Amino acid sequence: MERFIKLCVSVLPKSLQNVYYKYEEKWLYLVFGGLTTLISVVTKLLLFSLIPGEPAWESTAGVVFSWICAVTFAFFTNKKYVFKNETKTSGEFRKVFFAFYGARLATLAVEEVIFLVCCDWLNINKTLITFLSQVIIFIANYVLSKVFVFKKKNSEQGDE
Repeated sequence: MERFIKLCVSVLPKSLQNVYYKYEEKWLYLVFGGLTTLISVVTKLLLFSLIPGEPAWESTAGVVFSWICAVTFAFFTNKKYVFKNETKTSGEFRKVFFAFYGARLATLAVEEVIFLVCCDWLNINKTLITFLSQVIIFIANYVLSKVFVFKKKNSEQGDE
């Protein structure tokens, strides 16, 4: 994957390569965050389409199912490619893993409230809310990952 990314960047004009490398983490988060969002949206809408009728639990089931799929994908791609987090021991790995899932649980709660209020109480279209809520979740997940989960030790922080 890293070779593929470098190959894609190498075909860009030098000025765009410089912009990419200057903001590499943010570009990679946009790419992998976009893929995570796609996984979240597709799995949620798939579940909505597979459940006949409009059961009251459908919104919750859709959000939770899509969350599990998306967060699992996001953890491994964010750890390896976006934040380049290396863990040397199983203890370090578990710490990062639980911090990541804990932060994502917080944004799951935010998304659940959005769906509860907008879909269940206000009767707003689930597809519309699915897409709008993703913008809020996308930004919140980056901030939580950057600040709390994959924070670099003082000696590793560059000029960011």
